[in-house]
Amino acid sequence: MTDDLISTTTDLVREAGARLRGYFAPGNRVATEDELFRSLRRHDGAVADLLRPALLAALPGSGWEEDEHATGPLAGGDRWVVDPVGGNLNLAHGMTDWNIGVALVRDGHPVFAVLYAPWSDETFTAADGGGAFLNGTRMAVSAKTDLALALTGTGQARPGHSAVVARQVGTSMTAMLQRALYVRSSVPVGRELSQVAAGRLDVHWQFENVRSHIGPLLLVREAGGVVTDFDGKPWEITSNGYVAAAPGVHAAALDVLQNTL
Repeated sequence: MTDDLISTTTDLVREAGARLRGYFAPGNRVATEDELFRSLRRHDGAVADLLRPALLAALPGSGWEEDEHATGPLAGGDRWVVDPVGGNLNLAHGMTDWNIGVALVRDGHPVFAVLYAPWSDETFTAADGGGAFLNGTRMAVSAKTDLALALTGTGQARPGHSAVVARQVGTSMTAMLQRALYVRSSVPVGRELSQVAAGRLDVHWQFENVRSHIGPLLLVREAGGVVTDFDGKPWEITSNGYVAAAPGVHAAALDVLQNTL
């Protein structure tokens, strides 16, 4: 049942990606607030209008989370958590780094995840206890053991940061710049986490744990990564934030970040 549902979801997500490619052009630009939000709504709608009825029909009795940027516990039962266009701002400004993410969450625990990056034609999938895959090939996180060689990063979890989170992001990046080989701040976060799962990046952290990250964090965990909160406890949907990293550098990265809190 789960395998069939993952296959159905993957086909739907790829179809949604084909829709989004129709909106992409290198010359895309927005100059006013009205243009910006009209563009963002158009992209989100193109995906949600396809995925919502199809996913709800594929799993009768399931529910749909309305706000992918929300935090905190989810309702019980089966819930679809969808990030219609991760990196929507990138798409609206003619950049290629955007994706579509879907996770099925059952009673607060991720069951499987699908993330599709249309421009690179990369499909990331993971099932709880079943491993993580890139275009059908099993993934593994980085084998690095030295934070000084690590590629690390964070990003903006959702539009608008509180003053506290903004300070934490800046302080943490400054601290990590002194310990890691490379630090970047980039969106979409789902894409960054998929790169950790694929072993291309070594560490990603966030001071906010929004629902659209649930699926990408499952990718990291199923690829052999370590995902914890800032106390070093196993990540949960209700955690305030997280550190997702290759096992060989997680402890060192966590130590750096804990000293900035």
